[in-house]
Amino acid sequence: MTKGSAREPIRLSISGMACAGCVQAVEEALSSVPGVEEAVVNFADHTAQVRGEVAPAALIEAVRRAGYDAAELRGLDDESEKEAAQKAHYRKLLRQSAIAAVLALPLVLAGTVFGVLPPVEAARGLWLGIGLSTLVVMVLSGGHFYSGAWRAFRNHNANMDTLIALGTASAWGYSMAVVLFPEQVPVLARHAYFEAAVVILALINLGSALEMRARGKTSEAIRRLIGLQPRTARVVREGVEQDVPIEAVGLDETLRVRPGEKVPVDGVVLEGEAWVDESMLTGEPLPVHKRPGDEVIGGTLLTQGSLLYRSHRIGRDTVLARIIERVREAQNTKPPIGRLVDRVSGVFVPAVLIAAVLTFLAWYDFGPEPRLSYALVTAITVLVIACPCALGLATPISIMVAIGKAAEHGVLVRSGEALQRAGRLTTLLLDKTGTVTEGRPAVVEVLALAGGLEAAEVLALAAGLETGSEHPLAQAILAAARDWEVTVPRVDGFRAEAGRGVEAEVDGRLLRLGSSRWMHELGVELPEVHALQARPEAVRVWLADAERVLGVLALADPIREEARRAVQAFRAAGLKVAMVTGDHPDAARAVAAELGIDAVHAEVLPEEKADVVRAYQRRGEVVGMIGDGINDAPALAQADVGIAVGTGTDIAIEAADVTLMRNALMPVLDTIALSRATVRNIWQNLFFAFLYNSLGIPVAAGALYPFFGILLNPMIAGAAMAASSVTVVTNANRLRRFRTARTTR
Repeated sequence: MTKGSAREPIRLSISGMACAGCVQAVEEALSSVPGVEEAVVNFADHTAQVRGEVAPAALIEAVRRAGYDAAELRGLDDESEKEAAQKAHYRKLLRQSAIAAVLALPLVLAGTVFGVLPPVEAARGLWLGIGLSTLVVMVLSGGHFYSGAWRAFRNHNANMDTLIALGTASAWGYSMAVVLFPEQVPVLARHAYFEAAVVILALINLGSALEMRARGKTSEAIRRLIGLQPRTARVVREGVEQDVPIEAVGLDETLRVRPGEKVPVDGVVLEGEAWVDESMLTGEPLPVHKRPGDEVIGGTLLTQGSLLYRSHRIGRDTVLARIIERVREAQNTKPPIGRLVDRVSGVFVPAVLIAAVLTFLAWYDFGPEPRLSYALVTAITVLVIACPCALGLATPISIMVAIGKAAEHGVLVRSGEALQRAGRLTTLLLDKTGTVTEGRPAVVEVLALAGGLEAAEVLALAAGLETGSEHPLAQAILAAARDWEVTVPRVDGFRAEAGRGVEAEVDGRLLRLGSSRWMHELGVELPEVHALQARPEAVRVWLADAERVLGVLALADPIREEARRAVQAFRAAGLKVAMVTGDHPDAARAVAAELGIDAVHAEVLPEEKADVVRAYQRRGEVVGMIGDGINDAPALAQADVGIAVGTGTDIAIEAADVTLMRNALMPVLDTIALSRATVRNIWQNLFFAFLYNSLGIPVAAGALYPFFGILLNPMIAGAAMAASSVTVVTNANRLRRFRTARTTR
């Protein structure tokens, strides 16, 4: 996916895919439709994501022409619909496995365990009945394999269905030939393999069912996110509160939320105060206090209090809906390692067919008697054991679990490629304002200098003077007064001096609050303040009466304590850290010094931030850029991994590869650790898949026979093939237990 792309993708549910070879066939079919810019198929959850100017109907028709079926997925409830369809398919697979087992079990017990079945030539009627019963079971239990193989053949493709259909049909066809024309077959080769055909179908259907059940766990994060949205909302219309379906809520509606209820849609608080649990969206465990003017997010939970609020985002525009869409998109993308596996899988099935033919010829030409039987059994075993299902699942199943796990920690990862790159980061570039600082002025220090005042009294008088002002510094002073819980006095005769300060009377006494320049103009002497510990860039605001300075307040953009801990953690993890900001060098260096950052790039214009990223990349660094503003967007897009702080702008979030849903930097280390765990998990899956095939195919072909007299039974091959896919899916699901070594709170 292209960074910053805003076009809504078309999502399709694909049915009929059997292996990684099917993925390539469906992707080629979708990509051939005019107007398609990008088509990605996810074998793990059998979906496709398509971008471009194209109608869904044209895509569905292309998929059907390729021998598969498709349906468009829409809305937040897609996952529940897809889950219901998967459960139905799971039950169908179990039924098909049971049907095959009903015939397979007596045949295996009578023929292999107890040896009571008579020779073919001695009881042709019995064996003919067994053969016809086997055919019925093959149609009922394995019909989807044969129809899938035929569709693939018609479209000049080969897939898992091809291998299974050829293997079981060959076993049945050879057995029927032995039953009908035994005299045409050498005595030593007069053996029927009906039980092999039905046992293979029973085991593969059972394995597919178990695999599907395990795969269902990978979408747990999506299901939990969808479950956050309430089905109804309490709206206030014409003064009357009424419950309506969530779909009926419009923009600028007034809604009521009571304790224990979920916020239906995004909005801004009008009345009331409450504590809201936002942990499922942000990863923040502590409830957040909401008051009038604050934003509330749909899907979050009121734990205490009651709110009246106005909706301003509904439907697919809510934060929750965008998160779900982002997670879905990311789960359907492929990292570079996944695209490599797809290319390998595309040639795997044809290679297996060739290997099966060569195995048959080798045994028929050079094998011991009965050569025909040996040749047939080994060729069938190669076809059955070589299915590349595990290979096709190795990458997407891990990506799906990891992206979902990241979302649970309040981290949205845009793509599998970004997730893979995150683990290779060597350098982090940090924006200053809003990223390592609060992004707004705050009172960082108060000193009383004269008049017998205490610091709290200085702050109270300053807040009284600023009560009528809307200046950002005034709001910071008023916020500090609330935090200090001081009593703000009433003032009279308020007057603002533009660019200088404010003055008013308190208890009949004229007081002024303003800049150093204004104090000099008024002839008020400013004392040397050595005790002030505020940073060099801090703005100093002086409180004075008509004759002297009474106190001073220092205001600055405070460094977040969490950012201080995060920078230390980055360095401890071996990452290089630098700051890139448009601020004055003195201010930037002061903040960097407090954080322990050595490299500082100050007075950098927005377009120049991307140049700084490129300079690091030219040195061979893998760069992560962390920012929150519009001016960070070019650098976020240029970085190997762009990381947007979730409280930042939509433009920054759209340009980034990773979005932190709360204003905290520690989750960056979580993302890096999860990336490395995911890549390890993918390589483990690939190792299992390749080891299975690299060992299984030679053994199936009879490589051990000359040395140990061992041949692999086709039934055992079927069980091994099914087990390999289940092993890969189970290993990928271990990522669901991922825990960070250090707290992210």
